[in-house]
Amino acid sequence: AVSLGLWMEEMIFNLADSRLFFNDLEECDQVHIDDVASDDNGQDLSTYNFGSDGFQSPAGASSLCLGSGVHGGVDWMRKLAFRYRRVKEIYNTYKNNVGGLLGSPKREEWLQLRREMEVLTDLWLTQALKALALINSRPNCVNVLVTTTQLIPALSKVLLYGLGSAFPIENIYSATKTGKESCFERVSQRFGRRAVYVVIGDGAEEETVAKKKNMPFWRVSCRADLEALSHALELDYL
Repeated sequence: AVSLGLWMEEMIFNLADSRLFFNDLEECDQVHIDDVASDDNGQDLSTYNFGSDGFQSPAGASSLCLGSGVHGGVDWMRKLAFRYRRVKEIYNTYKNNVGGLLGSPKREEWLQLRREMEVLTDLWLTQALKALALINSRPNCVNVLVTTTQLIPALSKVLLYGLGSAFPIENIYSATKTGKESCFERVSQRFGRRAVYVVIGDGAEEETVAKKKNMPFWRVSCRADLEALSHALELDYL
């Protein structure tokens, strides 16, 4: 399990660095993909050269992102927004075709890793996707992901685990900087107080926040919990 986990971790960060600008964005992490969209002027990026636009300033871009409210100039913020726009485009283009994004031979390596993980975990991911797909298929329901992983590696992880079809990129929030309670607050502001929220997870933080916000909490810490979730959804108990 450890070796498969390390293998997947290597693939996640490789994809994040090679295709999703993580080298540029690691110190400029955002909670949500659209958080810097207001700095984007809508310029056509089809021939834009991200490698030579001077985003990585001589002083190091990290110095421009540290602290709350400390940003680079307008020009630098626009280049930051361009990167997040491109990440969004890549996610939406390849969420159902991750193999196409990886290309050969990474695609074959990824498929082998996925097969080995499914065998080891008794099809855990297949079972989880079944529940997520059920929720997605309902006209009045959506899946929202709140994760403590930084946003770019989180998007890479979602893609590599084949969860892109279950989570629209707009429904993914990173709690790295702000904590999960702040993310839950953003989600409930976005979808409204009258919506029904069910929190699914295995961590203490999300359970505590769920109780504080009077949201039902469904713990998933073993295979039986996952199967019970699917059954509850199939029978419309949830």
